[in-house]
Amino acid sequence: MKSSRSLALTAGLAAVLVAGCSTSTAEDAPAAPVPTAPAEVAAAEPRLTVTYDGGILVLDANDLDVVADLPLDGFNRLNAAGDGRHVFVSTAGRFRVLDTGSWSEPHGDHAHHYAGSAALTDVEFAAAKPGHVVRHAGRTVLFDDGTGRVDILDPADLADGTPQTNTYTTPEAHHGVAVALADGSLLVTLGNSESRNGIAVLDAERREITRNEQCPGVHGEAVAADEAVVLGCEDGLLVYRDGTITKVSAPDPYGRIGNQAGSEESDIVLGDYKSDPDAELERPQRVSLTDTRTGELRLVDLGTSYTFRSLGRGPHGEALVLGTDGALHVIDQNSGAVVRRIDVLAPWTEPDEWQSPRPALYVQGHTAYVTDPANNALHAVDLDSAAVTTASLPQTPNEITGT
Repeated sequence: MKSSRSLALTAGLAAVLVAGCSTSTAEDAPAAPVPTAPAEVAAAEPRLTVTYDGGILVLDANDLDVVADLPLDGFNRLNAAGDGRHVFVSTAGRFRVLDTGSWSEPHGDHAHHYAGSAALTDVEFAAAKPGHVVRHAGRTVLFDDGTGRVDILDPADLADGTPQTNTYTTPEAHHGVAVALADGSLLVTLGNSESRNGIAVLDAERREITRNEQCPGVHGEAVAADEAVVLGCEDGLLVYRDGTITKVSAPDPYGRIGNQAGSEESDIVLGDYKSDPDAELERPQRVSLTDTRTGELRLVDLGTSYTFRSLGRGPHGEALVLGTDGALHVIDQNSGAVVRRIDVLAPWTEPDEWQSPRPALYVQGHTAYVTDPANNALHAVDLDSAAVTTASLPQTPNEITGT
């Protein structure tokens, strides 16, 4: 059930709520925060980043207050860098690094926490068409759709400036993705500007180990437990696990799975599912659950549509889908049963253009964050209690991620 300011996201947010803090609006929002140098703080202060038309908001994930408003022209996209501090911003001609200004450093059996101002840094990576950013096994991979260039880096080095990169370039440029694996090998998609059809796995010396070209329209990626990597096709999925690529066929001749969400807590990957090859804009009502151990693909009918920004995973591996009915649907990843439906926002309709703002889901720990462009708001959902907290934003939100 939903009640504004009803949920303590963390102990910090609980203190704010007990103090009776009210939600601010665009009209009465306080002046921009004064820049502060990082200082040690008593507890972790995780942050969120949200794009809007003309810039990026940085928010305190505990109380949803605006920490910074950073102007940046163009249609910008966000991906966490993987170090718990920085975010990659895909913007015109480059991947640019944003410092959220908050991070933790482990120290034996505890950690030290730091917080200060957020800022766009001078660290950037040139890209003709900045595409997918993938974090796995302590490495972050940037894929340039315009050149096929793959940059692999250690995100822990971002705090010291521009890190060294290990680079690879695909034989032909395409809208693709790459995943750096724990043993130093690299999984890359195969394709060109006209079509995409599969994946290849390269060893640490970038010699090909294996490939599979039975994946028309290969798109997206997710990593499940035991480093099983899943990529979507227009007729199912490819699963790379223990050195072997397995094709999982969709139950329909055209069964496109283009977006996936994985969890290290589960062998099962959540994916979207579209079955109308002629639709200009299909609004699917079924999602897919694929077991990376057995290759079993199960479809779950939600009774409502959703979009590519609707998929997430909970802290225990549960599958989460934000529906256009305004509810967050919680699915048992093993049975496929919808075990909970949490009302979050009013029913909405997917816009015709994929770049247009629409509600987006981002999960951090036990909290699911849902943007609400229609009301310039952000909702925080406690996945344990199902309580919802709402805060107003000074801009119309589009994409969201966090650290």
